[in-house]
Amino acid sequence: MLSFDVKAKEKKTAGVQTDIHKELIEQCKRGSSRAQYKLYQLYSGAMFNICMRMMNNRREEAEDLLQESFTMAFHRLDSFRYESTFGSWIKRIVINSCINEIKRRKAQLEFFDDIGNFENDADESTDLQEETYQATMSVQNVKKAMEQLPSGSQMIFSLYLLEGYDHREIAQILNTSESNSKSQYMRARKRVKEILKNMDHEKRYA
Repeated sequence: MLSFDVKAKEKKTAGVQTDIHKELIEQCKRGSSRAQYKLYQLYSGAMFNICMRMMNNRREEAEDLLQESFTMAFHRLDSFRYESTFGSWIKRIVINSCINEIKRRKAQLEFFDDIGNFENDADESTDLQEETYQATMSVQNVKKAMEQLPSGSQMIFSLYLLEGYDHREIAQILNTSESNSKSQYMRARKRVKEILKNMDHEKRYA
């Protein structure tokens, strides 16, 4: 089941964070290929899963983007200052790589355009409501339902629900407003619930 904790929102603390793999990261900065391989082994599995979700389970594309993201990360590693965990840092690179590839292919992301009724509702969503909502859904069925969403709305839904970003962060990633991110999420959430309900109905009467 998809519980509230699965969203994996990291606890952000003031100041510099201590990374458990700091020594390994420093070895990578010094050019150690062995250390780079170890760091890749530690994070590639989780990052590959993100690529698969973002690219709608297209394995070959996900593998290419994973390699591209880690190559980019190792080239930029000197800029990593431990202001976040390495996991958060590489995750942002992976997601941006996926979004750039999607934009390159489709020119622009598509969003729900009937969101007027969701402008106010978006601000009324509480953590308790989110927890109750997520606890009723299986990850597998949610991913299937997501495939029927417009590409941009699907992206927002995935970033918020599965990757753990908040709407302020999503707005920055997608270069949109925070209110639009909230509204698109609420519309996507409603549509996913409708799809899941239809899936359950078809299963019962098949």
